[in-house]
Amino acid sequence: MADIEIGMGKSGRRAYGFDDITIVPSRRTRDPESISLTWEIDAYRFDLPIMASAMDSVVSPATAIEMGRLGGVGVLNLEGLWTRYEDVDSVLDEVAELDDALATERMQKLYSAPIDPDLIVQRIREINDADVVSCAAISPQRTADHIDTILKAELGLLVIQQPVISAEHVTNGETEPLNLKTFIRQLQVPVLVGDCASYSAALHLMRTGAAGILVGVGTGSASTVGHVLGVGGAQATALADARAARMRHLDETGVYTHLIADGSMSTGGDVAKAIACGADAVMLGAPLAAAHDAPGRGWHWGVQSVHPTVPQGGRIPVPPRGSLSEILHGPSHSEDGSRNIAGSLRQSMAMCGYTDLKDFQKAELLVTTNGH
Repeated sequence: MADIEIGMGKSGRRAYGFDDITIVPSRRTRDPESISLTWEIDAYRFDLPIMASAMDSVVSPATAIEMGRLGGVGVLNLEGLWTRYEDVDSVLDEVAELDDALATERMQKLYSAPIDPDLIVQRIREINDADVVSCAAISPQRTADHIDTILKAELGLLVIQQPVISAEHVTNGETEPLNLKTFIRQLQVPVLVGDCASYSAALHLMRTGAAGILVGVGTGSASTVGHVLGVGGAQATALADARAARMRHLDETGVYTHLIADGSMSTGGDVAKAIACGADAVMLGAPLAAAHDAPGRGWHWGVQSVHPTVPQGGRIPVPPRGSLSEILHGPSHSEDGSRNIAGSLRQSMAMCGYTDLKDFQKAELLVTTNGH
């Protein structure tokens, strides 16, 4: 792809978001009932290629269990309120009632409470006891400190995540860096790592031995990473670059690494475009925070929103749109694509003639103008 000159001393590539592309129907169509949305990663098989994002406004142990029953998987934030407080409901009630001008500062204080290892075990086992796959996220900075506790709780899938991650995370100048390649290969639990937004970063993360990588930087609705740090990546291009990295990694090693699109998706059409760009599954935040039964009580925020010194997000309102089941499986009584996300994906695949997710990654795309 040719570079565009920004000025005499700097150039850059043109990048595309989901609003810049559209999926082209193929020469055949299919019945939606014949479409499979199943997704397999390591030893786990899911009926939906949808993960609920590791945000306290989206995933509680109860909603993680409900996600599992509905065919997807909920990712619990192991650095969130659920591992800092025994009585989380009262804290969530307080967050929902905060004045906008005071919300960030108060939430920073709430998230400064220490993480309780016993609560990590308790929350994970609560999900396991419901006979669904447990999945939880933790940052590279805290992974080594809590990995023994996580393994003790018998977590099913581990996500090592922060807004931008590298294969070797240096914590400070006095300790050894967390080398993900060494660390991941020592674990028996499958690991997903992210986020990233470039070919080289994706390839390096694949070489750690991770079962999957998360793709997307600064694209979430609650994120202000682009404004605060000036970093990010247009999601369609980021996924296409990661897809190219996956092809190279597969040629070199014979190992297929799953891509999980994280961010920039609010409708079923966005999810369909993410799969067509190369994603195997998607991670949704705000669309699921809009569920009546989401823990955020009509609000949505992420981990970066409560950073102690440089907040990179905010608490944003999310008007309720229906139950978690309705958002994922319908029925929908609106035309904006925010409900029955799985049904929208299935209809898109049927209209384009593809029977499963891997086939749908072959769909033809067009670059459009202003989303039209």
